[in-house]
Amino acid sequence: MRLPLEGIRILDLSTMLPGPLCTQTLADFGADVIKIEQPKGGDFFRSSKPFLKDDTSSLFMLVNRNKSSLTINLKSEKGRQLFYQLVKKADVVVEQFRPGVVKKLKIDYDSLKAINPQIIYCSISGYGQDGPYRLNAGHDINYLGYSGILGVMGKKNEKPTIPSVQIADIGGGTFNSIIGILLALIARTHSGVGQFVDISMLDGAVGWLPYLASSYLATGNSPVAGDSMLTGGYAAYQVYETMDGKYLNIGAIEMHLWSNLCNFMGKPEFIPWQRVVEKQKEMLAFFSEKFKSKTRDEWLEALSTIDTCAGPVNTVEEAFKDPQILHREMLFEVEHPRLGKIKQIGFPIKLSATPARFDRIAPDLGEDNARIMSSLGYTRDQISEMEECGDI
Repeated sequence: MRLPLEGIRILDLSTMLPGPLCTQTLADFGADVIKIEQPKGGDFFRSSKPFLKDDTSSLFMLVNRNKSSLTINLKSEKGRQLFYQLVKKADVVVEQFRPGVVKKLKIDYDSLKAINPQIIYCSISGYGQDGPYRLNAGHDINYLGYSGILGVMGKKNEKPTIPSVQIADIGGGTFNSIIGILLALIARTHSGVGQFVDISMLDGAVGWLPYLASSYLATGNSPVAGDSMLTGGYAAYQVYETMDGKYLNIGAIEMHLWSNLCNFMGKPEFIPWQRVVEKQKEMLAFFSEKFKSKTRDEWLEALSTIDTCAGPVNTVEEAFKDPQILHREMLFEVEHPRLGKIKQIGFPIKLSATPARFDRIAPDLGEDNARIMSSLGYTRDQISEMEECGDI
């Protein structure tokens, strides 16, 4: 069956994480993604550790499958003209430069829509295309800091804890870019023209604030780490250490789940205290001591007999061996021509009729130069000449 995005061509100028993961997801569902990279070195992730065999980056392989690779020197006139030819037949352009760079390169939205009025142009940046921070450098930690998220991560009265996953990059950049591009494609079916999609990772991080914002917007009191139910201040929603030095998590927010846990632990008197601030210290002390009486897996087996929210704090290795994650095919193995068998993270979006597919491994730098340029009418000699001159 035809995949949802079959026939949609995307020119991907992005690098590192947010943009490439966005375009990989679209490629998984049939989009023809051409990853356009600078001739020398390519995407920064190509040289990022850890490496598989022959200095191939594991990280690059995880966010660039199902794409072609074309090298273009966008600073050269011939390179830019090649890019313009691609734009004529493209549906989407994704870029991740700091605001203003694409205008200097003459590949900004206004320049490209003059070539192809139907083009959808998605710009991913830290702070958006306007505002006082628009030209500032930034990474995930900076966006989380500005948004208020970082300030409530960690224990009460302690230094904020840096999250190990890129919340703003992926949650604010990748996912919102996917949504924005798909919305613009749908809008184009009505209007016949493309549009500009402005994605700010700071905006995306702020979009994650409903729970935290509800307190401030209702009372004027800003939440702090370790004070509320979902930030570690309550016994019902907590991480506990077990006898073997491992950890389990409890998420008994609903009263029936909390009641089941308290009764199971022989503490029915705790039931009405679930949200009583003054009782949290006593309950935390009890559960902290109690959970150290057995190993993590012994506790999880015991708790599986009742209806309550309990789970392990897995290592990444344990996660990829977890029966639920394996059953859902969130890790799969593919054959690489040089590296042999390598593993890929699976497809988190499951469609019943048109599921995602694996078509090809992440490409080598410039692997598809000849094929793509030949399709545009370039001869073998022209391709060789452009390569020698540094245009591709």
